[in-house]
Amino acid sequence: MLKNFVLYGFTLSFLQLLIACGPAPDEEQAVLKDVETVATEADGDQVAEGKEAEILIVAFGDSLYAGYGLDQKEGFAPELQAALTAAGKDVRVHNAGVSGDTTAAGLRRMDFVLDSLSRKPDLVILGLGGNDLLRGLKPADSRANLEAMVKKLQDRDIPVMLTGMLAPPNLGAKFSDEFNIIYPALAKKYDVALYPFFMDGVVGNPDLFLPDGLHPTAEGIDIIVGKIAPQVAELLEG
Repeated sequence: MLKNFVLYGFTLSFLQLLIACGPAPDEEQAVLKDVETVATEADGDQVAEGKEAEILIVAFGDSLYAGYGLDQKEGFAPELQAALTAAGKDVRVHNAGVSGDTTAAGLRRMDFVLDSLSRKPDLVILGLGGNDLLRGLKPADSRANLEAMVKKLQDRDIPVMLTGMLAPPNLGAKFSDEFNIIYPALAKKYDVALYPFFMDGVVGNPDLFLPDGLHPTAEGIDIIVGKIAPQVAELLEG
């Protein structure tokens, strides 16, 4: 009981930074434009140089995906790419993480990101929802946005893997029950892969967080990737 309380209490703490360190709502679109422009140019350069990998994965999320506070090669996307490459996969993991993103913001930019890629991804790893919690958005709205993104990807015949979040208990049992069921319910409804809690193995250990006490260190990302990569590799085999 005490262990669960500590876990969820720490979950609340790190969730608070997702919004605190993200862009303000008025700045969000400018940030998205800058990030997406760079991503588009990078994709174009790779195609021009003939270096396109056999497998393309898009990591589509918020600051936890974007590699907030880490060196360029230490974030979730580059570390996942390194792990899969070490496992014998010819893969590129495209970083489509934007700090401060809500599910609504992710839905708005998804088509742009997909259309800007050099080709259709072999897998999209979708991890949004933490900022919805911090802004007190209705779980029903978060679910609708995530469902719209899953449907959008399936309409494009792109496989999806959801990485879930957990609502802290101070939001109330009703809220938590409505939010926490979102990811497993969508995974079941649309027959997509699910990694239940993105921060599994890291939450509860302050040494695995940056000085802000909330975003994972490079070592924390390594632990997350170590848990997620085998499931991703299995999906690619299928």
